[in-house]
Amino acid sequence: MTGGGRGPAVEGGAPGGTVGGGETPGAPVAAVVVNYESGPSLASCVRDLRDAGIDQVVVVDNGSVDGSTSLARTAVPDLEILVPGSNLGYGAAANRGVAATTAPLVLICNPDLEVGADAVSALVTALEADSARALVGPLVRTPTGERYPSARHFPSMVDAAGHAVLGIFMPDNRFTRSYQRTELDHAPSEVRSVDWVSGACFLVRRSAFEQVGGFDESYFMYAEDVDLCWRLGRAGWRVVYTPAAEITHIQGRSTDRHPYRMIFEHHRSLLRFASRSSQGWRAALLPVVALGIAVRCGLACLARATGR
Repeated sequence: MTGGGRGPAVEGGAPGGTVGGGETPGAPVAAVVVNYESGPSLASCVRDLRDAGIDQVVVVDNGSVDGSTSLARTAVPDLEILVPGSNLGYGAAANRGVAATTAPLVLICNPDLEVGADAVSALVTALEADSARALVGPLVRTPTGERYPSARHFPSMVDAAGHAVLGIFMPDNRFTRSYQRTELDHAPSEVRSVDWVSGACFLVRRSAFEQVGGFDESYFMYAEDVDLCWRLGRAGWRVVYTPAAEITHIQGRSTDRHPYRMIFEHHRSLLRFASRSSQGWRAALLPVVALGIAVRCGLACLARATGR
């Protein structure tokens, strides 16, 4: 995987395990939780993962000082916590966590999740149903129960431009609906092939993850999930989405601490991915794309400042 240098400090440890203690289908699964200032959510998340039958849960802490890891340790005394010593960013921290596990399937997730009792086994079932599937994402719900658009297209130039211009202030525009695949809101409960799924929670084959080098650590936050799924697709793997697995994502507990930096990092990552993935005539449009991303970054800051 990408990245290197000295390994993180390690606290605690646990052996790998099988989802559901052998009761539910699937190969051994480990979980990696990337934590930063998540408060009591981390403890709740790791308890959910243990209750789902995952014995090895590795937390990679990106320099939290809010006591979240201590609360998690109290909840799960044998929890394995990696302490890199600085904030590595999401992808780099996840890479360290995956390297600390040995299970053939790895669940990578945020700490502010409520994981349904059968979510992990449903993800395993969907992934193992087809050996060409590298990664599967669940149905993500907001705290109010609405489906979050976690499974999306790689947008066309037209959809990308429309979403960039209108998405912040008019989120129900047709370009955003197309990009975010809002038709999945009412789709039958079956596994769907998608371009990419949110890095907030997904299950991935270790072999596929390692084949493409894991997360690209040049992304600090945001778009590392898009990039990973894009590289998996280029390597011949499939990315899928299954609504049979449900989680609830309580978003913003860590990013709200530094909102304007997160807006900047989001748009910087968008530009990085656009530069990497644009080929042919699209590459010639990169200066226009960069200008559009800069304008959207300014609009996002304005929307944040005005509470929109």
